[in-house]
Amino acid sequence: MTANADSENQVPWKNIWARLYPAAFSLLLALLISGLLLLVSGRDPIAAYKGLLSGAFGTGNRFTETLVKMTPFLILAISVSVSFRCGVWNIGAEGQLILGAIASTWAALTFGALPLGFLAPLTIIAAIIGGAIWSGIAGALKAYFNANEVITTSMLNFIAVYFLAYLVNGPLMDPEGFNFPQSPLIRESLELPRLLQGGRLNIAFIVALLLVAGALFYWRSAQGFRTEIVGASRRVARHVGLNVKSNIILVTVISGGIAGIAGWGEIFGIHLRLIEAISVGMGSLAVVVALLGELHPIGMAVSAFLFAALVVGGNAMERNAGVPFALVDVIQGIIILLILARSFIFRGRPS
Repeated sequence: MTANADSENQVPWKNIWARLYPAAFSLLLALLISGLLLLVSGRDPIAAYKGLLSGAFGTGNRFTETLVKMTPFLILAISVSVSFRCGVWNIGAEGQLILGAIASTWAALTFGALPLGFLAPLTIIAAIIGGAIWSGIAGALKAYFNANEVITTSMLNFIAVYFLAYLVNGPLMDPEGFNFPQSPLIRESLELPRLLQGGRLNIAFIVALLLVAGALFYWRSAQGFRTEIVGASRRVARHVGLNVKSNIILVTVISGGIAGIAGWGEIFGIHLRLIEAISVGMGSLAVVVALLGELHPIGMAVSAFLFAALVVGGNAMERNAGVPFALVDVIQGIIILLILARSFIFRGRPS
């Protein structure tokens, strides 16, 4: 019995290595291909990669900026992974982030006279409700009318983007903002506390890590197990007595609520007002981050960090090494594509 307990408590290094080395090899292959592309275009690959690493990790401030960029990627990746593992392909995280940002900003501006102890929790609750309602619409359409969630969440993204544009150019426009499409600033006391002096890293990063822990707990809970059964086979789920419709609606509501938290973090931690470019395509990037992390909370944390480093370092590579913006995008795409394709490169091996 003791031997069995010891074997169960051992770290599965072989399995960990079997997952790590395909990703590492794919990353190395992507860097080699990108280096050849840089050579063909007349750029120095070594200087370019030094610029990328320096831009992402060169100083303490640059490293914290990578963590700042990582925060919404990670929150949104966790958001979509909840739906994906239930077999619901929610690609509407961008719209859900926007509705979370709108709802939390509206709460902050409308109830600004409330004491901080009431107003601060109200803003994050509003963000969760906004994102959950937006995602719940697609969930209800999927559950009761079998509407394709890829189409409905995509359409809801467009509606959210144009609704945001209407608000910041109309009812919520700052009257003292020189006609810029933005809302008034939120109350200064609502700004999220900074984790490091002089940087932009704030407690939204801690919230993202707590969501990772929460996701790990969720997938080990009875409800998480039910969610995965529904995702694996709805026919089997019905056979064992699970309510498939309610599970679909539940996971989409949870998914949208988490995405709303990302909108809250962007408003109260970074921008301090509602702006038209609040999402900047984060929803589609979140799907990539989630798939890179194989829908596992720890894997998504690693992939969110990697992707944030590529984005922040890529901007520095463009500035410092003279690499054109389009070529930076191509390099990032090659890296992402080859890492995603590692299961095909190492076919027959666990990935």
